[in-house]
Amino acid sequence: MSRTKLVLLGTGTPNILPTRYQSSLAIIVDDVPYLVDCGGGAVQRAAQAVKEKDITALNVKNLSRVFLTHLHPDHTTGLADLIIAPWVLDRTDALQVWGPNGTGKLINHLLKAYEIGIGEHRDGLAPINHPLKVNVIEIAVGKIYQDERVTVTAFRAKHGGLDAYSYKFDTPDKTIVISGDTSPTKSLIEHAQGCDILVHEVYSAKQFETRSSEWQTYHRNSHTSTTELAEIARKVKPKLLVLVHQLFWGTSEGDLFNEIYRYYRGNIVSGHDLDVF
Repeated sequence: MSRTKLVLLGTGTPNILPTRYQSSLAIIVDDVPYLVDCGGGAVQRAAQAVKEKDITALNVKNLSRVFLTHLHPDHTTGLADLIIAPWVLDRTDALQVWGPNGTGKLINHLLKAYEIGIGEHRDGLAPINHPLKVNVIEIAVGKIYQDERVTVTAFRAKHGGLDAYSYKFDTPDKTIVISGDTSPTKSLIEHAQGCDILVHEVYSAKQFETRSSEWQTYHRNSHTSTTELAEIARKVKPKLLVLVHQLFWGTSEGDLFNEIYRYYRGNIVSGHDLDVF
């Protein structure tokens, strides 16, 4: 039985959809969860995974580690929930947040924004006697975290002008690589060689042609097309390629899949919220 699970919490984009919450996933090793990104709805999806999938590791009070790929809102708007809700529900451990330049500023501003509500929970009638602590580690390239279950390596993503990272998680029985939002990079190809699971964002190369020139420039420099991802997968040879943050632009999920399958015939899944691998 595998010691490692991958749970997709949010597979969406900045485009608000009722069926896809914003970017977040959990890697669970021996019932210890490690979150990557925390877009809108991430904490709610974790609670749903407990109730509907019996993934008790994602009990809200267990959510105490999160690794941010970059600071775009669709990857971070769930952070206020992650900071406050588990604390209210008996998370006594400090929340640990790893992320790029500016993560500390973001967290400090969130704590400041909610100081009235936090203060009332802590000092009012609610019997919450443990402190609310958030420890932030702003990362650089290389090994950024290690414990007895997992080693996390960060490497550069290319997402416009943002400080952005991809992550490699090595566990006792799996290697999982998460692209984050990125255009193709040599670093990902190097770090993801032969991995068990490659979780990668993607947009439709066919529908890209319908976008305005300004949006084409943005997406070309910030994201990865189906044809580019097929080339990456051919070089990396992951045991499983999981698509997330899918930009369909009017095409179907099947068509998006087929755009990749024309050039890469490996094992591919188009991810949905609450998929478990």
